[in-house]
Amino acid sequence: MIRKAAAIRMCLVGPLWGKKAGPSPSRSLHQTLTMAKQLQARRLNGIDHNPWVELGQLSSEYDVINLGQGFPDFAPPDFAMEAFRRAVSGDFMLNQYTRAFGYVPLVQILASFFGKLLGQEMDPLKNVLVTVGAYGALFTAFQALVDEGDEVILIEPFFDCYEPMTLMAGGRPVFVPLKLSPTKDGELESSSSWQLDPTELASKFTSRTKALVLNTPNNPLGKVFSKAELELIAGLCQKHDVLCISDEVYQWLVYDGHRHISIASLPGMWERTLTIGSAGKTFSVTGWKVGWVLGPDSIMKHLRTVHQNSIFHCATQGQAAVAQSFEREQQNFGQPSSYFMQFPQAVQHRRDHMIRSLQSVGLKPTVPQGSYFLITDISDFKSKMPLPGPADEPYDVRFVRWMSKNKGLVAVPVSFFYSVPHRKHFDHYLRFCFVKDESTLRAMDERLQKWKAELGP
Repeated sequence: MIRKAAAIRMCLVGPLWGKKAGPSPSRSLHQTLTMAKQLQARRLNGIDHNPWVELGQLSSEYDVINLGQGFPDFAPPDFAMEAFRRAVSGDFMLNQYTRAFGYVPLVQILASFFGKLLGQEMDPLKNVLVTVGAYGALFTAFQALVDEGDEVILIEPFFDCYEPMTLMAGGRPVFVPLKLSPTKDGELESSSSWQLDPTELASKFTSRTKALVLNTPNNPLGKVFSKAELELIAGLCQKHDVLCISDEVYQWLVYDGHRHISIASLPGMWERTLTIGSAGKTFSVTGWKVGWVLGPDSIMKHLRTVHQNSIFHCATQGQAAVAQSFEREQQNFGQPSSYFMQFPQAVQHRRDHMIRSLQSVGLKPTVPQGSYFLITDISDFKSKMPLPGPADEPYDVRFVRWMSKNKGLVAVPVSFFYSVPHRKHFDHYLRFCFVKDESTLRAMDERLQKWKAELGP
């Protein structure tokens, strides 16, 4: 287990994310470039800090179990692995460029598969764009659609790249928080208890609003937005002529009988929505970096302009493997043999395992309806266990650093997923990833039980 964890850490963070190495002899002979002009582009100002770098350092510096970053540490399904082997060892032309906007068999199966779900007759050559992961789809969308001074509504907590991508495009992020409704004493909170205030949401729309970013199931909460909540958002987008960028990478990972609904399937929303997906999250192959965006040609043509002048093309063999995996799923969709039915059931078991374990040391997990993640409340620790750190540093950041060093567990501070002014109000939560191998969860149990013993009766 230790060798496996070390290998994963090395794969994730590389040798440079640990202790700093000294300058190489060749580098030490050169001076750092100084210019009278500002060296970096202004659009990079204020977004150079990336919290994931410190998390990577924590994972490499200490003997830890990484429950922070969202990746499976178990093998993808056999059919996906076999599809990739065929793509690598079969047709030699898959080693060459393919169509810039997506390998034709992949865009065809995506159009067919998702067209049925969204209630649209999709043209694979106009309504689908294949990107370097969902991250690439998001970046392409922001660059194509957000202009200087445009406002973009972000629902807090939000996946942390949305804000810098808005800023890099010249836009202005406008934040609206999900608010926690009280639960009965003794009951675990559910991610469904985090809700939008309709009046507050409506107040964020102005004549300058260009887009709203929706993430369902939500990272980090695991909230699956209900049809009523989606109809609220859809009505406001239509009323104010606003685009919706819908990040749905966890759409197949929903639990307890909940159902994912794509906002693009609601009346009047296909025409103004981009729906983003990920093979990494769909088939547990995050390293393949194959994503896609679906939408009307009137919007997609602008994304193609950005794509052809930046990435231009995504790895052919990965696209071929994803195409074959979707073809297999289309044949089995809705049946017990479907991976999209089997995998959520297995992950729900892991989720429940982690919830029980976290409760054993006094943590208060929120039960997620979907995604890879759950959050847990550390308010009791915050009130009883002050930790050293800069005055403006959120408590959850200090707690993660302490927990990594002293308990051998890494999680993610939930304050990472909030705008700077709001972080101090949400610094008593941690995000844990439960899409982990059973051996990883057992190792987590051992460390949590040791922690429990140290707490005493």
